[in-house]
Amino acid sequence: MQDNALIKLIVDAAQDKRAEDVVVLDLQDVSSTLDYFIICTASAGLQINAVQNSIREATKEHGIQAVGIEGPSDRWILINFGTVIVHVMTKEARDYYDLEGLWSDARHVAV
Repeated sequence: MQDNALIKLIVDAAQDKRAEDVVVLDLQDVSSTLDYFIICTASAGLQINAVQNSIREATKEHGIQAVGIEGPSDRWILINFGTVIVHVMTKEARDYYDLEGLWSDARHVAV
């Protein structure tokens, strides 16, 4: 599956569980090791889990397995699909770590 199709699949699965403020960053021109970040906000641990389960089920249906998962925690979970890294965060964690500010040179991809 190409990155664009994978990104759409992940974004749709996250939004299906009411993830908010979904942002896709194209990191290909600013990082030698990363291609895309998908960052979204979930309200707390239960919703974070629901979002990540939805993403993992949707990708699994297309034969795509996560390379790794960091977490889970009540604030943030990272799902690594190799070329696409998904961050599901609470608003507080997202504001604190400010990944979008840290990667401000990255191009935003319309979702």
